[in-house]
Amino acid sequence: MTERFSSLSLSRRHLLITTSALAAAALVAMVDITPVQSAGGPPNGGDITFLIDSLGSTWIPNNSSISSFQGHIWGHVTDKLVYVDADGKVSPWIAESWEQSSDATRFTLHLKKGVTFSDGTALDASAVVTNLDIWYAGRKSEGINPVGLFPKTYERAEAVDATTVKVFFKAPTLGFIPTLGYHGSILISPKTIAQPATQQADLSKTAGSGPYVVVSWKEGDFVKLVKRKDYNWGPAAVGHTGPAYLDSITYKIVSEPSLRVAAVQSGQADVAYSPSPQELKSLKDAGFTTATPRYLGFVNGLAINTKLEPYNDLKVRQALQAGIDRKEIIDTIYTPDWKLATSFIQSNVPGATDHSDLLAYNPGKAEKLLEEAGWTKGAGGIRAKDGKQLTLTLYSNPYLATAKSIDELIAQQLGKIGWKVTIRAYDVVTFGEKVRFGGPTVPAYEVTRSFIDAGTVASILTDANNGENWFNLGGSDKKLNELRDRIAGAASTEIRDPLLDQLQTYVLEQGYFIPRTQIVQRIYVQSPRLKGEVYNGIAYASYYTATKGE
Repeated sequence: MTERFSSLSLSRRHLLITTSALAAAALVAMVDITPVQSAGGPPNGGDITFLIDSLGSTWIPNNSSISSFQGHIWGHVTDKLVYVDADGKVSPWIAESWEQSSDATRFTLHLKKGVTFSDGTALDASAVVTNLDIWYAGRKSEGINPVGLFPKTYERAEAVDATTVKVFFKAPTLGFIPTLGYHGSILISPKTIAQPATQQADLSKTAGSGPYVVVSWKEGDFVKLVKRKDYNWGPAAVGHTGPAYLDSITYKIVSEPSLRVAAVQSGQADVAYSPSPQELKSLKDAGFTTATPRYLGFVNGLAINTKLEPYNDLKVRQALQAGIDRKEIIDTIYTPDWKLATSFIQSNVPGATDHSDLLAYNPGKAEKLLEEAGWTKGAGGIRAKDGKQLTLTLYSNPYLATAKSIDELIAQQLGKIGWKVTIRAYDVVTFGEKVRFGGPTVPAYEVTRSFIDAGTVASILTDANNGENWFNLGGSDKKLNELRDRIAGAASTEIRDPLLDQLQTYVLEQGYFIPRTQIVQRIYVQSPRLKGEVYNGIAYASYYTATKGE
């Protein structure tokens, strides 16, 4: 685990860094992707190596574009219709402008002229319609999934002419335009989309319209991108629209965090992904660039299975909400780069409101609630009721390096109140197989999720329109369902924002979602020679505008 590295003595740490640097250098050299020094200097030229944990199990665009790992590659080889920055501001990209009807059921997109995919196909209105259709429906029989947060209210789209698309929805869909900037909404050539899933899974056969193209790749090893010299349609919001400055970007898998960091320290790589939070201060002090961008989405927390005892009891859920000391989590596990959760939505999301009062640490209140619910302390301080102990199993999220450490701290906090907490940790594949929302043995599902528009939140939480039903409530909570429907039907943010505030209050008061911290899932350490990267609303680093100095 990442955390053990930070607990080493200084002399031991120095030795490990030195040894790891040599090992990391060997790893980079083995695939012949050692960065080449830029001869011309900024702004043009240079090659960078980005060391990453994983590159997933498939490259089918619909299935992999929302991956925490593969999204890095898709962000460079594809474009989106709109650009969304770290504060949720939407601005033109391939769609130069748009209009929507007063009831938010009809939208018209006006596209840039002259945009092409890397296979030479025009990125025109017909291509956009093809992409919208596949995002909505996928081809499930072939193993091509719909894009999860694409509006379920989508009806159809039609190409009016080469640069005009009209999009129709069955009900008001205020979040449509922002969601076009979601990392799943990548524009792929219709020729690629027409391919069967087995061919789509071959990254070399996928054509996007982005500033880079895939020049070589090896499954489970690396992906190398080279810049597209004719690219001239970047988002104006990043201050550049022409070809990328860097010549190439190589993403190389190195699973050990200490090796990734050591390679950047020794100059053998330029960027390391997912270092330990505890290492950030020393890396900053040594002159390296660190970034902890927050994405737009949910905070990191626990979705509670309301069908399982004793979490079908409101007072037990409320006790759980009051029994977690969130400030201690940040003070112990993280650094000042992390922020306290103030809702179950990140505070940088437009429409998020501050409900810190509902998340205040109050162990006395938690104990009182448990007593009222009939849970009394017994041997060893563990509470029991009707001969059963008060238990909670936490399944540590393998996508978040600090998850197990947080679970261990929460176990201590809840243990003082009377809970018996068990922690289980699985790898990514096993976690996906065994741990599911509302599973018969999963009382609390650790979850976070990026999204662009807060209007998509309510349908994720419930089972409406194939929603994920996070709290296993089905249609049983009439108030939650009413808020969901009113939020979905809102035709303006003026109508919707007060409803979102009510939803946040209600979910937290009911103890359906137990926030832990605001999420920083993507942590970066990079060489001080690398400048000009940009972090979007999903916290991915784009090196389209980056330069590499001497």
